[in-house]
Amino acid sequence: MKTPNAESLKLVKEYSRPVITFAVIRVPGSDRVFLGASDFKVSEADLVAAKFEPKDLYAHGSYVTGVTLAGKTLVSGGYDGKLAWWDTDKKAVIRTHDAHAKWIRKVIASPNGKIVASIADDMVCKLWDATTGTLIRELRGHAEKTPNNYVSMLYAVAFSPDGSLIATGDKVGHVVVWDANTGKELAAVEAPIMYTWDKAQRLHSIGGVRSVAFSPDNAILAVGGTGKIGNIDHLEAKARVELFDWKAKKPLAEIVADKSQGLVNKLVFAPDGSWLLGAGGAGEGFFIAIDVAGKKVIKQEKVPMHVHDFAVTDAFDSIVAVGHNKIVTYKLG
Repeated sequence: MKTPNAESLKLVKEYSRPVITFAVIRVPGSDRVFLGASDFKVSEADLVAAKFEPKDLYAHGSYVTGVTLAGKTLVSGGYDGKLAWWDTDKKAVIRTHDAHAKWIRKVIASPNGKIVASIADDMVCKLWDATTGTLIRELRGHAEKTPNNYVSMLYAVAFSPDGSLIATGDKVGHVVVWDANTGKELAAVEAPIMYTWDKAQRLHSIGGVRSVAFSPDNAILAVGGTGKIGNIDHLEAKARVELFDWKAKKPLAEIVADKSQGLVNKLVFAPDGSWLLGAGGAGEGFFIAIDVAGKKVIKQEKVPMHVHDFAVTDAFDSIVAVGHNKIVTYKLG
């Protein structure tokens, strides 16, 4: 499969929603998506329907911050600490779990669809059997408190493309790589610049690692967030991505987007690994494309809302991004 050029990124369509959409997953081979939002609901939408009209499926007790597909099963998680399994054929919730003690931040499925990973502010990554909902194991390697003795948060999680590895990243910039089959911690890297502690004004912190992604060959780990922030009431720092040779625990590059401000909430490598796509925002949103070998930003695109999540087709030619009051689609190639 030929990888599209990053420069070809182009806005196709924009949809309005009266909510913040935190999470999106595409149905493979279709134009349908599942969405998780601030109205506590999981919904389904057809991006090419004559009228864009998301259909509510079921609800959580708070914000829905993660949705993923494991085969024909949709799994969602939210700030209520619960995971829900929805059978896409039967159109019904088939199980729910009180999965975490604090807010769930992300829910993802392994590439083969057999395992679901969830992370939450209890600082635990939990692995679940996607079919039975049985808890397989817990990954514990993130401190519950920051160095300033405030509660921390676990924001980011990703499987490697072959499903053998999992990476998790937290508020203070600590990133752990795990063996997905055994749960063994393999390595850890640090991105402390992404964490800001204001000891003078508010005794408050902001930032953190918001996204992680493995290169197609598993060799490079990309970590997304933001730089040091002056006024912690605003995400005024530039978008930031750091690249690591995680096996050697060696930093490879620190890449700062000069025109894109805020958090990098999602990262995905192009299929050939030559470039990396990120998205996020502050007041406004952005896409950034990074030349991996050149260690530089090659494309910056404004997006009409803060982007919380995006999903790409297997062909890497179509993107749907979700965020504050809008959903947008882009094309590549």
